[in-house]
Amino acid sequence: MRIAKFRELSGDAAVLSGAPRGQEVFSKLIKAALSEPSSPEAIFLDFTGVEVATASYLRESVLAFRDFVRGRRSMLYPVVANANPVIQEELRELLKFRGDAIMTCTLTAEGEVSESGLLGNLEPKQRITYDLVLKKGETDAGELMRDLGNTEGMQHTTAWNNRLSSLAALGIVVEMTKGRTKRYRPLFAGGPRDGN
Repeated sequence: MRIAKFRELSGDAAVLSGAPRGQEVFSKLIKAALSEPSSPEAIFLDFTGVEVATASYLRESVLAFRDFVRGRRSMLYPVVANANPVIQEELRELLKFRGDAIMTCTLTAEGEVSESGLLGNLEPKQRITYDLVLKKGETDAGELMRDLGNTEGMQHTTAWNNRLSSLAALGIVVEMTKGRTKRYRPLFAGGPRDGN
């Protein structure tokens, strides 16, 4: 388990603001992600002790880091942990503007995850696909095509695969390669609550 504690990364500041400071933390996060895990692993972006984080700070740190690691098809899956309602609202507005989503949770000092959820918005077909992954626990594009066919307006396995792949690129489902097949599962067992 990897945890990036934002209060420590920001010099013990409780108020995190501005794009330049966000970029400084982004650089530190990149160093934490240099060693690649052998299997999918959450990296918790822990906001314990942080009172406020502005949208510009979050964009240049949290979202830039998520985009970086997921863009290189890393086995790391960034999750915002222990963000208070003020920080969640800033992040929610930023995600809404971008048409984006990220996983959130509460993380105990012992590393136990609870109250996992999706913060932000997915386009309708991404949302349908995400809900199906949660329902099935683990699936692939071929299975969704066989089970649902054209019922969701997706006539080919490629359409299902594109939606699954886009969810993995956001880091909200885990992509696993099994032979020549890519399978997908929720990041957290049992699925999350909805945190829109």
